[in-house]
Amino acid sequence: MSELRRMIEGGGVYIVDGAMGTLLYERGFFVNVCYDELSLTQPELVKGIHREYVEAGADILETNTFGANPVKLSGFGLEERTGEINRVAARLAKEAASDRARVVGAIGPLGIRIEPWGPTSREAARGYFGRQVAGLLEGGVDGFILETFSDLSELQQALDAIRSASDLPVFAQVTIEEGGHTSHGTEVEVVARTLDGWNVDVIGLNCSVGPAEILDALERMAQVTRRPLIAQPNAGLPHPVGDRKIYLASAGYMARYACRMVEAGARFVGGCCGTTPEHTRAIRLAISEMNEPRTGLASFRNPVADSVSSIEGTPPHAEVTSAPLASRSDFGAKLATGEFVTTLDLLPPQGWNPEALLTDARRVSEAGVDAVTVVETGTGLRRMGALPAGILLSRDTDVEVIVQYACRDRSMHRMISDLLGAAAAGIRNVLVMSGDLTRTGPYPDPTAVFDIDAIGLTNVLHHLNHGADPGGQAVDPPTRFVVGVALNQEAEDLERERSRYRWKIQAGADFAITRPVFDPLALTSFLEKVGEPRIPVLVGLWPLSSLRDAEFLHQEVPGVRVPPEVLERMAEAEKQGPAAARAEGVRIIMEVLDALLPVVQGVHITSTRGGMELGLEVAAEATRRKKEVHHVG
Repeated sequence: MSELRRMIEGGGVYIVDGAMGTLLYERGFFVNVCYDELSLTQPELVKGIHREYVEAGADILETNTFGANPVKLSGFGLEERTGEINRVAARLAKEAASDRARVVGAIGPLGIRIEPWGPTSREAARGYFGRQVAGLLEGGVDGFILETFSDLSELQQALDAIRSASDLPVFAQVTIEEGGHTSHGTEVEVVARTLDGWNVDVIGLNCSVGPAEILDALERMAQVTRRPLIAQPNAGLPHPVGDRKIYLASAGYMARYACRMVEAGARFVGGCCGTTPEHTRAIRLAISEMNEPRTGLASFRNPVADSVSSIEGTPPHAEVTSAPLASRSDFGAKLATGEFVTTLDLLPPQGWNPEALLTDARRVSEAGVDAVTVVETGTGLRRMGALPAGILLSRDTDVEVIVQYACRDRSMHRMISDLLGAAAAGIRNVLVMSGDLTRTGPYPDPTAVFDIDAIGLTNVLHHLNHGADPGGQAVDPPTRFVVGVALNQEAEDLERERSRYRWKIQAGADFAITRPVFDPLALTSFLEKVGEPRIPVLVGLWPLSSLRDAEFLHQEVPGVRVPPEVLERMAEAEKQGPAAARAEGVRIIMEVLDALLPVVQGVHITSTRGGMELGLEVAAEATRRKKEVHHVG
């Protein structure tokens, strides 16, 4: 039996080291530096910090590899050196430890979302972790520590990568927010049960919060698992001081809480951000002075965990069946029964006065259009957001509302909060968009947040409709969203777009809206190659009012292609005047619709350039033509 395995299976309490990044920062390496690469470029510095922790009394050292996976290293152009960085880091820690401490290979999250919340597959994530694991094994680690994970699915991929290459012990820690849940909403009891079910050797918590919050959560975990527990809190919460963030929890304070954590069930205690060898030394001394028989530092038996009769590796919440599509909204009912539907775009108002929007929506409803789609433009500093505009329409009119909701510049937490509020306010139909980069002002490379994309958000909404948040916690009652997604039949990379469309369907999309179509063959070919399963598709129609309009779409709107013959027809019609050009534009898109009626279940009309009257004219003509087809049939 290895020494680390003996430590885990015995009754002792052991000290894990503290932060590496805090000390590297203090010694002049700022956050724009790849700390993992310092094992190659500053090996004596890294080894020296490890030695300081050993001298302070650490029984376990973590390698300087928290971010040494190929995804994070790619940001520094170092992905090809993944194996080397991990191998060297492990050897440095082993040399510093000598025979006085054991070394665990530190593995943190990839820094990207994996399925179902992001585009990276579980298999790909496992492969990324596998490259890191291989390097750490070559360096001779005694075990592994998975730390600061929020997504249990991602942690599972890291665990699987380890298990497929080694039978060494594994410590697994998640990071929590105030209240004792991960950022995905997973409660610590669920974390403990799940990790126990995966046969993780040591289970625990690290980072993000201070010792008081960690202690509360650790006590809850001890109620549901017999596994040894580990706790590595931050030295309190960071305080901004100038351009720096300083952790103010003293070594004595951390040591007192370390003793309380041992009393609560922890077998391994240490520190995370803001902790130093001084904190480690104080924790060592405090634990040594605890009045308990010594095995290692202290013998330990958790009477609460010993009383646990069974462990379940699944969350307590059982996913419920979502409401049938036909019962979620009037629009959903029409989709479910195969009724041909018409929708029309409306822009939110500029400023905060909604009267013009409300007036337009009432006109659209009186004209027989089935729903209005409130567009999220992403530009215009004085324009109201689509979601509040949609809530106003839902509250003050009888019109059926579809809210366009973009992932751009929103975290997953904010999206969930927004959409739960929307559900409470009566919004039932959502058109999910990833969102485009906006370019405003003189800066060509604006920053944007893309936490999860349209596929990830569709998965989130699917879970909410089934009564669960991304962390598996109950949402009671479940939401009742009808979820729409975008389809770009003219994408530059059609194979990728088809794959993404299939994933959107698998994620739970209820309907799709295409980009404006001027070439029917492009859409029919796209759908044929996608195959089954199919969802209702609304064809995007953009009535052309002029040659200038057609040229704008073709030249300046991504994902829209206007064929040369259409441009020629608009040029010829314009020679006869604006009215002729407008009439020709309507004829063109009606021909598009005629060709697509066998494969679509409705139309989505963009009238933001041509005006409300043109949009209503197209909607009326589309409905008439569909009725004629049904009558003939």
